[in-house]
Amino acid sequence: MGVQQLLVIRHGQTEWSRTGLHTGRTDIPLTDVGRDEARAAARTLDGWGLQRAYSSPLIRALETAELVSPACGLVIDDDLVEWDYGDYEGESTPQTRERVPDWSVWTHEIVGGESVDDVGARADRFLERFDREVPDGNGVVFAHGHLLAILIARWCGLAAVEGRRFALATATVSLLGQHRDDRVIRALNHRVGDVLDPPFRT
Repeated sequence: MGVQQLLVIRHGQTEWSRTGLHTGRTDIPLTDVGRDEARAAARTLDGWGLQRAYSSPLIRALETAELVSPACGLVIDDDLVEWDYGDYEGESTPQTRERVPDWSVWTHEIVGGESVDDVGARADRFLERFDREVPDGNGVVFAHGHLLAILIARWCGLAAVEGRRFALATATVSLLGQHRDDRVIRALNHRVGDVLDPPFRT
């Protein structure tokens, strides 16, 4: 039996990610720093022999994917868009807490947007497609901090809300894989210069 692995790449820096604002469906581009981050992330994909690459349709993820330029081409997947933050879009957590003490995207109702389980259902649909399309081999996904954190949780069989345990920095690469019968996290928040040799085998 072969090994299935999924490289997970958050988009590079945007002006809103730099300033800590919740960026769900607002379609904003990368900063120059974000583009440099994406080019650096590309160096971590050398030698992986990717079979399939997927991206959110939002420009910050697409820009990152295009700068990384996986040789296998790119599939746009609407289930990979970021969490719809509804009324909290464009706010930082401290700003929201001025109105709603102790507010957290993970624990409070997202008025006008999606619940954490709604996002988890989208992550599950994506993982089901990945299982069908790449049952053995390596894939990569380009998307967003919260969506990918929830995807990591669901890969590991955890509830969607446990995505709060996986804080992803911009343009970092994480590696999801297998250990015997379990799905595991092989690397988290990897940056170029760290050692992440392909393929990662047990």
